[in-house]
Amino acid sequence: MYRNTQLSLLALCMAATGAVAYAANGGAENDALAIANAKIPLTQAVTTAEQHVNGKATHAEFEHSKQGWIYEVEVVSGAKVFDVRVDADKGTVIASREDEPDHRKGHDKDD
Repeated sequence: MYRNTQLSLLALCMAATGAVAYAANGGAENDALAIANAKIPLTQAVTTAEQHVNGKATHAEFEHSKQGWIYEVEVVSGAKVFDVRVDADKGTVIASREDEPDHRKGHDKDD
């Protein structure tokens, strides 16, 4: 389990680094500026999502939706995984749903 947590954090860091590199190349200038101007910081959105389903965040994304800019946070609570959407301007939970289990062979196995 500890190894999966380390791998999840590593993947999150790699994704964030890739997003910054992509933005630096001019491909996502508007997205990079939008998150810099978001009223609610990523850390607050993660805390809100974790408290909403009483779990721990494993992944977070900043994206534009029909409701405007949102954080989509994946949270593990017990044996369940939830996708929680948090409004980037208000800091409120817009939606929360249980994620479908991933049945790929060896996906959740401790090696």
